[in-house]
Amino acid sequence: MYMIVGLGNPTREYENTRHNIGFDVVDAIAEKYDISVLEKKHKALIGKGFIDGKKVILAKPLTYMNLSGESVRELVDYYKIEETEELIVIFDDVSLDVGQLRIRKKGSAGGHNGVKNIIRQLGHDTFMRIKMGVGEKPKGCDLADYVLGHFTEKERKIMDESVERSVDAAKMMLFEGADAAMNVYNKKIAE
Repeated sequence: MYMIVGLGNPTREYENTRHNIGFDVVDAIAEKYDISVLEKKHKALIGKGFIDGKKVILAKPLTYMNLSGESVRELVDYYKIEETEELIVIFDDVSLDVGQLRIRKKGSAGGHNGVKNIIRQLGHDTFMRIKMGVGEKPKGCDLADYVLGHFTEKERKIMDESVERSVDAAKMMLFEGADAAMNVYNKKIAE
């Protein structure tokens, strides 16, 4: 069984912000595969279902971004997820261009507090991830203000396409592994 966790912040004020792109991907997966993500358990909204016959749990931690690991730890323990092979975490990345995807099997948090907390809670950094490029913050702009801000209309269009690619990338990771998905989705997208 696989677990796909999208990172974000709960409550309406954070909807459609750069920091909530992980939630957006989980919502898109849920919609495409008809999985209801409404059950509150383990400090998260979760849903159980199937992606083309493969059993998955979708999760959106409700702990707020910086404590995402608390929810992930509880979920991994309760559902006995083999975190190095069966956990996929999806989150925003300010070091990637808007719409760019980067799939990894391990690595540092890269300054992302949600991922930092997951690494701290799991005790290692070996889990699959889909990093969603949200663009570099403008000079002089506060990082928190930037990631909690909204996409421009042009960026939103690019991100909507990126969300769809992430849904496909997650499916490929389930069936063919992270390496295959990296070969397809880590390519630079054309402007």
